[in-house]
Amino acid sequence: MRPGWILLAVLLAAACGTPEPESDSAPAAEAREPAPDFELPDLAGSLVELAAFRGRTVVLDFWATWCPPCVFQVPGLNRLRAAHADAKDLVVIGISVDIDGVEVVGPWVHEYGVEYTIVMGDEKLAAKFGAIGFPALVVISPDGTIDSRHSGVIEYDDLEEMVAEAATRRPD
Repeated sequence: MRPGWILLAVLLAAACGTPEPESDSAPAAEAREPAPDFELPDLAGSLVELAAFRGRTVVLDFWATWCPPCVFQVPGLNRLRAAHADAKDLVVIGISVDIDGVEVVGPWVHEYGVEYTIVMGDEKLAAKFGAIGFPALVVISPDGTIDSRHSGVIEYDDLEEMVAEAATRRPD
């Protein structure tokens, strides 16, 4: 790899506040924390409530239009959503932390071909989920608990593995 590309990759990661990718698998089921509930508007203004997806695995992607690495997460999340569309066992939700609102987020979503639900959140909500830097993923098990977290861009196979693990934790 050319030195210029390495420097660019480091600068892009630093721009979004993520020093390096890392995963955090939650401890045993009895010690896992419930996912904080939210009710947030999507790009059309309809409310999306996390509790409505209980019984399904949920992937939350905290991102921002001003975060260059966030663009690289979109194809993998689109692929993940499509791979589970028939089974209806998975929900992918992108949570924008942009303060400029739908006027900025809507065109970005269109430009980069996002195929999953986008809602308008903020950095306070991201912090409640333990998301540090962007992009940041949080995988919620069907039982409503946080199963794992990942900071930075994630490879598709690693994402599928996180989802498969979370799916084993069914509600009582």
